[in-house]
Amino acid sequence: MARHKYFVTGTDTGVGKTWASCALLYSARRLGLRTLAMKPVASGCEQTPEGLRNDDALQLQAAITETLSYEQINPIALEPAIAPHVAARQAGRVITAERLAGFCRGLQMRPGDLMLVEGAGGWRVPLNERETYSRVPVLLGMPVILVVPLRLGCINQALLTAEAIRGDGLPLAGWIGNRVDPVPMSCEQDTLEYLHHAMASPCLGVLDHKVPPQQAQLDLAGLIGR
Repeated sequence: MARHKYFVTGTDTGVGKTWASCALLYSARRLGLRTLAMKPVASGCEQTPEGLRNDDALQLQAAITETLSYEQINPIALEPAIAPHVAARQAGRVITAERLAGFCRGLQMRPGDLMLVEGAGGWRVPLNERETYSRVPVLLGMPVILVVPLRLGCINQALLTAEAIRGDGLPLAGWIGNRVDPVPMSCEQDTLEYLHHAMASPCLGVLDHKVPPQQAQLDLAGLIGR
């Protein structure tokens, strides 16, 4: 069974959840840890001879140390690049939090040291008319890692998301700052200093889009107990 399990979310869509997840996985690999990862739902998949494939899921597959089929990593693949609940409705499918949690529980049974479950969009992205994606880590009791894009407005979004995570009864295990834009934000250091103080959880590192995840250095000590 996977020893350490975390759910990776972001303050919004397009903030670099996959980039950060891969950086975590490659950092763990360098420590000699066995890693697993999955993205239970992915929209924006492309048709291939092997079936629908999502680039984020393929990146996770390349980053983990253990051999998993694509379907184990991304059991629900949707073609339209739109919100998952809309893409599922257009495909005549129904997504429920319990079903996604079931996929995650199945992967948890595989031996490993670190397992990441990457969400879609932000914390409250809908799965269906009644549930949001946040219900999945709640069902799993899974601590959360938050990806924060370093750009104007990120403090407000980060604090609100952290508040929602804790309000749902889950620990915020850590957060990752991500430089998503080619030009660094104005007063970046001031923003980081404020987040370090206000987030009340450790910063695992700051990523730069110019540095590939394979070369990124993140602090895993608080995640794996080393």
